[in-house]
Amino acid sequence: IMCVAGSRQQRRARGWTCHTMMTSTSTVLARAAARARCPSAANLLPSGSRGMAMRVREELEELPSNFSVDAIKPPPLSYEGDEDTEVERADPMAYVRNPVTSAHTIDLVKGSASALDSAAFGPKGSVAHGLLGSINPAKASTIPLEYLALLRPAAEGAAALREITAKGKGTILVYGASQPAGLAVTQLATAAGNAVVAVLDGQHSGNDEMVDVVKGLTAEPGTAVSQEYAIFKANFRDLVEKTVAGDDFTSFDLTNNQYNFLSDFKANLLDYVESYPSDLPAAVDAEQLKFVGKEKDRANFKTNMAAYLGQFQPGADPIDSSQLESNFTTNQYEIFKKKFGVQTTAVVSGGDGVTNTDYFAPAEIVRNMCSSPESPTEPASEGDYPFEFSIKKAPSATTPTLKGGPVVGAVIEVTPDLSAACEALAAEKTLRGKAEALQFLTEPQKTAYAAASSVISVANSAGGTIRTVGGSLPGLTEIQKPGDADVEVAVDAMAIGDDGESSLNYFIQVYRAGDFPVYEDYAVFRAKEPLSGPRQIVVTK
Repeated sequence: IMCVAGSRQQRRARGWTCHTMMTSTSTVLARAAARARCPSAANLLPSGSRGMAMRVREELEELPSNFSVDAIKPPPLSYEGDEDTEVERADPMAYVRNPVTSAHTIDLVKGSASALDSAAFGPKGSVAHGLLGSINPAKASTIPLEYLALLRPAAEGAAALREITAKGKGTILVYGASQPAGLAVTQLATAAGNAVVAVLDGQHSGNDEMVDVVKGLTAEPGTAVSQEYAIFKANFRDLVEKTVAGDDFTSFDLTNNQYNFLSDFKANLLDYVESYPSDLPAAVDAEQLKFVGKEKDRANFKTNMAAYLGQFQPGADPIDSSQLESNFTTNQYEIFKKKFGVQTTAVVSGGDGVTNTDYFAPAEIVRNMCSSPESPTEPASEGDYPFEFSIKKAPSATTPTLKGGPVVGAVIEVTPDLSAACEALAAEKTLRGKAEALQFLTEPQKTAYAAASSVISVANSAGGTIRTVGGSLPGLTEIQKPGDADVEVAVDAMAIGDDGESSLNYFIQVYRAGDFPVYEDYAVFRAKEPLSGPRQIVVTK
């Protein structure tokens, strides 16, 4: 194909024409070659059938002679074997954990995993504690190894409980109830039938869930509070007295309470009459009747205020206090309460068709009753409602009275804040020096000292035995090393029974340093935090 020379426009047009002709020609040649390669569609169809203009576009390649169905293997299954003996096939990419051989608590003084407060597996399934020695293999087989790392504080708690309850059961006070030894005392004392008043130290007292958890570990009438509550010694003393004596509803002083209830009602009524006199358009504060708007709104102020005050009750006329004192007796007050109950029921239920729900003036009713005393219109056996307040009848006991018994002693868990505060005060010999030392304590140290002092004060007042665990405090007896019997008690309490339950439980966070050695340093860092959380950190190797 040739292009003839000419003008620029002619050359452009001819060039485009040449390109178009070349493209069209190449397409025609490609189609002809394809028809030559492919057999005719008519030859592929049965005789007498119509091809409907269908054309085969490509050939099917023949399978190699050595091809078989098993030539391509399927992906491996998750399980192998028959239905009865299926075994899970290990994922080659999965990480296989190293077996745990020991568990350690954190030694905050040394800043490392503790070698003494630890438990390790020995030959033939034996378990040995770093401080307490070998543990009975039969009992240790049902105890998590992480629990056994906390065996020393648990045994100290058991020893303190044994010495406190030597003379009998009763109410036991515990400071630091969320720490290892304090938590052990709380649970062991509750399981033995004692009432426990537990106080959580500053590390965990701000965690409401932990306070509720420790409260749930006690049994009625025992309870648990934060150390901020124990700081108020009068409140804490009243709480302990309620736990010791129980809520005895049968000891209700009806005569004394009748006089107090009636006196309070009369005083409140006279204050009401004085605050809302009858010369006010409604029983509202006098400040609301003053005009404080713009001058242009003064013309409509009275109209709007009248509509606003219409929803309130009117003011009360004066009442003679001497007449109120002499004529309004307990019988009249009981009648007034019945009227008030009828009025309240009508308002809540939408009206009974008889009671005026839009108007009720208590001061007016009392003044009329003082002028002409009324008598009950119904028998005393009628008109009673469940849990209704009555000035003439003492409340009935709705729950059985639970008494914790006398205070037999207290257990003080020595925390870092409490230890620092006691050491600073013990170093001073004069009262002035102790007062100055208190001023230089941190706020957590002051709070810990005040709460622990409140617990000790109540225990001393009751003549109870006081023991410290986890350290020593000036003037108090410390549990040095628990005996074999105490260790046995702690091990038995940690053992998991057939029902999956145990008497002694801990909240543990495990760091597996056997798989990742850096976890040990991270566990030490987390344990040294100011508020490390309501759990015990254990490192496994």
